[in-house]
Order: sequence, then C-alpha cells, then structure tokens
Amino acid sequence: MIDYLPIGLQLLAAAGLAFALLALSSLLGRPGRSRTDLSVYECGVDPFEPAGKRYAIRFYMVAMLFILFDIEAAFLYPWATVFRDLGLPGIQKMSLFIGVLLIGFVYCWRRGALDWD
Repeated sequence: MIDYLPIGLQLLAAAGLAFALLALSSLLGRPGRSRTDLSVYECGVDPFEPAGKRYAIRFYMVAMLFILFDIEAAFLYPWATVFRDLGLPGIQKMSLFIGVLLIGFVYCWRRGALDWD
C-alpha cells in the first residue's frame, strides 16, 4: 500500500486545488456588478447581423473533411516510424487505408464539397 501513497497524495492535491480555485472564483468574482452583463457580446462589439443567420453547409463540410484528413495524418505518423518492421503486410494494409481515404477525397472533390463559389 505504501507504493500507492504518492498517487493518492497527487490525487488529493489535485482535488484540493480544484476546490480552492472554484471557491476563490465564486468568492472573488462579482458577476452582478459587471458592466458587460447587459451587453450583447462581452467584447463590446455590436452585432452586424441577426443571431439567427444561417450558414452554408459548405463551411461544415470543409471542417469535417479537415478533421478526417487530420486524423489520417495522425494514423500515418506512427506507421511511418515503424514501417520497416511491419514488412509487406503492413505496407499493404496502409496502402488499403490510404486508398480508401483517397477514394473518399476524390468523391468529395467531384461532388463539389471543396468549392467555395
């Protein structure tokens, strides 16, 4: 049990710090006296457009594609560091993975998901 003492002390210190920060923020913070409570935005800039403005779906499509290909890069880096140890089966599996992503990228490109008219 003595081996777990440092872990318990660290958890206790983290919980104490979290409690102390929450208590200090509630004691020192005065949201009722803030000058920005009644403003539209806390930065002080008046809105140019109504809040219910609709955004084009293309913005979200590009964001989703970015996340998809960012995850691809996250999978490629560990593979690239050990690809010689994986041999031919590792190269085949990664080629299949990249091929599926390439087909998806070409499909999105042909459908116009990347066009910003």
